[in-house]
Amino acid sequence: MTVLDSLAPCPPGRWTHGHVSVERVPAGPLTLRRDADRLHVSHSLGPDQLSERLVAEVTASIQDAAFGQNEFELTMVGIVRSTVAGALESWITYYRNSLGELLDGTADFAPIHDKAAELVRGDVLDLGSCFGFLPLRLAAAGTAVTATDILPGTMRLLDAVAPHLGLRVDTLVCDAAHVPVPDDSADTVTAIHLLEHVDDPVGTAILDEALRIARKRVVVAVPFEDEATACHGHIRTFDATALEELGRSTGREFDVFEHHGGWLVIE
Repeated sequence: MTVLDSLAPCPPGRWTHGHVSVERVPAGPLTLRRDADRLHVSHSLGPDQLSERLVAEVTASIQDAAFGQNEFELTMVGIVRSTVAGALESWITYYRNSLGELLDGTADFAPIHDKAAELVRGDVLDLGSCFGFLPLRLAAAGTAVTATDILPGTMRLLDAVAPHLGLRVDTLVCDAAHVPVPDDSADTVTAIHLLEHVDDPVGTAILDEALRIARKRVVVAVPFEDEATACHGHIRTFDATALEELGRSTGREFDVFEHHGGWLVIE
C-alpha cells in the first residue's frame, strides 16, 4: 500500500486509499461493509459534525472482529476528506471543531486534556501526539509545546493546520523511545494514552526517555480497560497496580490516581 497522504487530492464527497473507500451520501447512518477484500464506508455527516467525537461513533459502528487500527484510521481520514471539499479546508474544519469541543468540555477526551493541562509545569514535550490535539489544547492556554510522533504525515498535517487556528506548536518526527533532543530539554514530558499502544519493553524505554528529557515532571495517562481496544491500536491494558509498579521501577517520587483512566505523575 502507498504511504498515506492525508492532504492528497480526492473527488468531492469520495475518498479512497488502498482497499478502503469512503463516500458521503445524501442521507443515512454511518455504514461500514465489506465486499470481498474491500471496505466501503458511507455517511451523511455535515461539516458541523466533523470532529474527534466521531471516534466513538465509528467505534460503535464496527461489527467486524478483524477491523484493525489501519482500517480505523483510514476510515476516519476518509470521513474528514469526503465531508468538506478541499484537503486543507477539510482538516481545518475537523481540527477547529475538535479543539472547540475540547475547550468547552463537550468532547469525550476533554476531562483528560483538562487534567493534563492542570498537571504540566513550564514548557512541554508531548510524546506520541498523533493528530496533536493535546499540544494544541496546551498552546491555546499559552504553553510552549513541542508535539512528537513517529508518523511524518501527522506532523505535516499539524504544521499545516495550526497556523490557521492561530496557534504555535513545534513538531518533531521521532520514535517516542528515541527522541533526538538533549537531556533536560523540557520542563514537562507528557505521554497521554500512549503506553497502551506498545509492549512492556518499549513502554519502559519510552518512560526512560521521558525521564531523561524532563527537567521537572513526567505525566503519563492510560485508559483502564478490561480488554485492549484493537481498532484503536491498543495492545495491553493497565490498572492502578500496574501504574504503581511502573512508578516504583523509576526510583523517583511519584503519584498514581484515577481520573477518566489512570495517571502516573513522576517528579
